[in-house]
Amino acid sequence: MSERWDAIVVGAGHNGLVAGALLARAGLATLVLERRELIGGCCVTEEIAPGCRASTTSYIASMLRPEVIRALDLRGRGLRMIPCEPAVQVALDGGEVVADWTDPERTRAEIGRFSPRDARAFEEATAELRRLAACLQPLLTELPPDTRAGSWRGAAELARVAARMRGLRAADVEGLTRLVSSSLGEFIDARFTSPQAKALLLANNLYGKHGGPYQPGTLLGLAFHMLTGGDAGRPGFFGHVIGGMGAISEAIAAVGRAHGMRVRTGAEVGAITVRNGRAAGVALADGTELGARVVLSGADPRRTFLGLVGKAHLPEEFRDAVAAIKMDGPCAKVNLILGAEPLVLGMPPDAAPGRRALFTLPPSLPVADLCYDRAKRGEIAGPAELFIDCVVASAVDDSLAPPGRHVMTCFVQYVPYRLAHGTWDERREELGDKVLARIGAFAPNVPSAVVARQVLTPLDLERTYGLTEGNIFHGDPRLDQLFHMRPVPGWARYATPVRGLYLCGAGAHPGGGVTGAPGYNAARQVLADLRHRRRWLR
Repeated sequence: MSERWDAIVVGAGHNGLVAGALLARAGLATLVLERRELIGGCCVTEEIAPGCRASTTSYIASMLRPEVIRALDLRGRGLRMIPCEPAVQVALDGGEVVADWTDPERTRAEIGRFSPRDARAFEEATAELRRLAACLQPLLTELPPDTRAGSWRGAAELARVAARMRGLRAADVEGLTRLVSSSLGEFIDARFTSPQAKALLLANNLYGKHGGPYQPGTLLGLAFHMLTGGDAGRPGFFGHVIGGMGAISEAIAAVGRAHGMRVRTGAEVGAITVRNGRAAGVALADGTELGARVVLSGADPRRTFLGLVGKAHLPEEFRDAVAAIKMDGPCAKVNLILGAEPLVLGMPPDAAPGRRALFTLPPSLPVADLCYDRAKRGEIAGPAELFIDCVVASAVDDSLAPPGRHVMTCFVQYVPYRLAHGTWDERREELGDKVLARIGAFAPNVPSAVVARQVLTPLDLERTYGLTEGNIFHGDPRLDQLFHMRPVPGWARYATPVRGLYLCGAGAHPGGGVTGAPGYNAARQVLADLRHRRRWLR
């Protein structure tokens, strides 16, 4: 080995950086390796036109864990997040714009214009979902139970998790059962009548998850966005990051470097080396070998275990379980540089910059369901069927573009990873055209104002950002792929069948989104295991 480290982290995504920073702070000589020349993984800010920078992949900070912010003192490193106000806003046919404000009274008045009954129901549903999210909240940084443990330790594990649920009311147990098993569409249809209230709830689902709104398990997405986030730990937090999402990754890296962490870009890992059943380091694509006591992979489970670890070092049933993880990303991203700010039909002329900075174009529930069905068949839906979330970050952050230019990012679903006809390289611009046509129906000045356009298909997300099959969560967040089932049953505690190798990316508990929780949890587990090993050796 040409170099020797205490810990090597594969991938400088935000989770890998969190893990590396915490290990370095604990005194471990830590090296983070990144294939690209830019750190951050999918939490990045990139120049897509001269002088214009965009959050090319992740684009809103909503669930960044307060524990991570405090542990690394990210505010002290200059991280600034401005709360989105409103938190969610939809533009509807007929020139209506409806907002969900952080002030419940204001939201009640907003929805009350269309249905006083729905205004009350919206407030009740929000309170219920926040209460249920609070029940789930401790599990985000909780070690999942070891379901393959022996009888005594297994019982202790279940008792530990059950203790977290102590004090739940019967109504909460019922609510949690509905939360994990019901569909978003059924929840909305049973409680609301106005299309405006329905659109606001549909717009707050879990973007990038498989399943149309009437598929069981999709209700869970509403609770995800009711979890706390930001440095104040506010429930349902949505925030614009000044400097773009890459500012989060840069702040984390700055903390790690201050503690001695090294970050090496342009360093693609070709393999994780294993000797005598234990991770011994990594081999770079250029042949360089680096040794380490422990290795952490921020890559997704499939890329890690089916690509970087030799087949001979893993049990066949484990490899089969990893190969069966549901991926097949259902989303894309279109980033635009505009010569004029979008003029959304129905937007109040005196709207503040924060209100002009975001709007969602959700189809109706049945159309969203149809769009997902078309994506399953490998088809690109028509403009009227696409579900698009738009953020004009430059409205609240003038550091992203020079005067006269505006940065607009558009998250698009549902689109297929595998096309029934043609290739994504052939049809990339077709998707971009459909997205612009959809936006143009609500903000007519946008298509003619485009100065530059970047279309990232599911295949581009795989090739450029290392997301297998373009899945932004490193594995779909469905019930059978969460908590003790993530990434696969029996291996949900960050350790892997290879001793000294850990998973620290979104493919581990609690999953995707810019939370920092997988990296935070994995680092703590590594440190606990190293302490246990030292005690055993003594």
